[in-house]
Amino acid sequence: MGRSGSDALVPWLAERLGVKLLARRPLGGGCIHSAWRLELEGGGCLFAKTNRAEALALLEAEADGLAALAAVADPSRLTVPQPLALGLVGEQAVLVLPWLELEAGGRNVADWERFGASLAGLHQRSLAAAAAPHDRGDGSFGWGRDNVIGTTPQGNGWCRDWGRFFAERRLAPQLALLARSGPALAGAEALLERVPAWLSGHGAVPALVHGDLWSGNAGLCGERLGALFDPAVHRADREVDLAMARLFGGFPPRFFAGYERAWPLPAGHQQRRPLYNLYHLLNHANLFGGAYRQQAQQTIEVLLGQGLDGGA
Repeated sequence: MGRSGSDALVPWLAERLGVKLLARRPLGGGCIHSAWRLELEGGGCLFAKTNRAEALALLEAEADGLAALAAVADPSRLTVPQPLALGLVGEQAVLVLPWLELEAGGRNVADWERFGASLAGLHQRSLAAAAAPHDRGDGSFGWGRDNVIGTTPQGNGWCRDWGRFFAERRLAPQLALLARSGPALAGAEALLERVPAWLSGHGAVPALVHGDLWSGNAGLCGERLGALFDPAVHRADREVDLAMARLFGGFPPRFFAGYERAWPLPAGHQQRRPLYNLYHLLNHANLFGGAYRQQAQQTIEVLLGQGLDGGA
């Protein structure tokens, strides 16, 4: 972060959290925000994300999602870091979170199995009550505020029909955005017409989902707990989290086994997985271009070629 922002961070942290900042060390891995380890007087540390002031809305959406997940997570089984401070510091937007000591490459079979079961528990508990002040909890799909997927706006609102929601509020905006940067993907309109019927027959219920659950947004931390962070929350078919968890490197197999033992997925989830992951391929095509556009086109062709019936 710039010098003026760094200088202003010291009194800001003292006022907001009553801590004295001794040092800040940059961390790698982030492609949207800058990430920092904040070392405090007394030996503790915190985690911070910073960005330009106009990116404050992105950090606000992240803080909102973390609070919603924590409201339904079992803290004895799942760690969801809660926002400690959020705001503008000089010309920088800043979000401060607890420090998580994540296991480097942790692949313990039992721990990952527990993690999968814990996610199933979160999905199940979220059905019982609203998770946030703007969460309806009335059987609708969506969310009470728009947020982001990466840096791409993710429009939400509410819809009682899951197939319509996924077609109109997830796939259609991504396809339209991609068409503005190049040729429209072949078969896109036909796909959108068929999605509501394809998703109508397997009994999807509006669970609170992480929404961006790839391996870079989760891990194992202290006391062998699973940890979730960087969400794009909304109420959706729980299968969207399990589908994305197989993209971009994926989670270990025992994670999925643990989930299945705790709350088995309905028949046909393997066939729906490419459809759900098309959303993320389209988003990556919009964010990064390259081979993601071709992958999205191939996925559309496969989906249209094989079709899905409502109960598949």
